[in-house]
Amino acid sequence: MAEEYQSAQKASPEWRTPVIAEYGKVRPYPDAAAQLDPEQTYKVVFNVTKAAQDENNVVPGLESAARFVNLAGLAKVPGKNLELVAVLNGPATSAALGDDAYLKRHQRTNPNRKLIAALNEAGVDVMVCGQALAHKGFSTTEVANDVTVAVAALTVLAKYQSAGYALIPN
Repeated sequence: MAEEYQSAQKASPEWRTPVIAEYGKVRPYPDAAAQLDPEQTYKVVFNVTKAAQDENNVVPGLESAARFVNLAGLAKVPGKNLELVAVLNGPATSAALGDDAYLKRHQRTNPNRKLIAALNEAGVDVMVCGQALAHKGFSTTEVANDVTVAVAALTVLAKYQSAGYALIPN
């Protein structure tokens, strides 16, 4: 099995971004296990909690959501078969802020804005925890227009997991 994996790795060494350019790069492994099935519907909720280690980078959980979308694109899963939600909370909460609010608080524009727009365009519903906003002293008016304010990440996770969504923690 290890030989097959190494063979697939050598056969497809290039990185790709088939759906979301610039983020979530993936490498094809056509003979590897656990391939996505284009006929199946994938319901996934990403719990995005970690801030970027470098303030110039995007939060890793959003990058992970982009990677999933790109893996689905690589597998030719149609967008209609993807039901994806990403909820920002904890240290990742400020990624939900619009540029003006982010600039005011961090003295720079929000490096996550372009990725969030691309995730939205790919059909990912990006949300932010209202409780985390309140704990961090952010107003709902500071949240970017393409991010939905949820009452809490806890309720998002409970609601979507109860509806059969797989949880990917980040």
